[in-house]
Amino acid sequence: MRGPGVLPRTPGRPETRTRRERFDDLVLAVVEEVDGRWADRLGTVEYAVEDTPHVPDDWDSPDVPLGSAVRGTGGEPSRVVVFRRPIEHRAETRSELDALVLTVVVEQVADLLNVDPSVIDPRYDADDD
Repeated sequence: MRGPGVLPRTPGRPETRTRRERFDDLVLAVVEEVDGRWADRLGTVEYAVEDTPHVPDDWDSPDVPLGSAVRGTGGEPSRVVVFRRPIEHRAETRSELDALVLTVVVEQVADLLNVDPSVIDPRYDADDD
């Protein structure tokens, strides 16, 4: 069988959301919750999702980064980036994916604020890594 299983309501746009769109929605939900609680201390932060991290050629760690945080300088805002493919690769179920995205976002925000991740969100559990 070829073609969509469901005819789209809008021609040219799939009826079901892509994996990337679902992941973006998950990250956005976590970011809105965490940033909403800490916006007064965080200031302006740009959040992004990238497929994979760009690691230097001399990267010698066996671990692939799941996220990144860069403090803003001068007029530049701080940035938090979540890397989709490494996170999806580690999560076997939807609940694991949800927990891992929460963990990554909380760790990056905690890094920006120089606090323990459990302060940012009480659901954070470092033993889940």
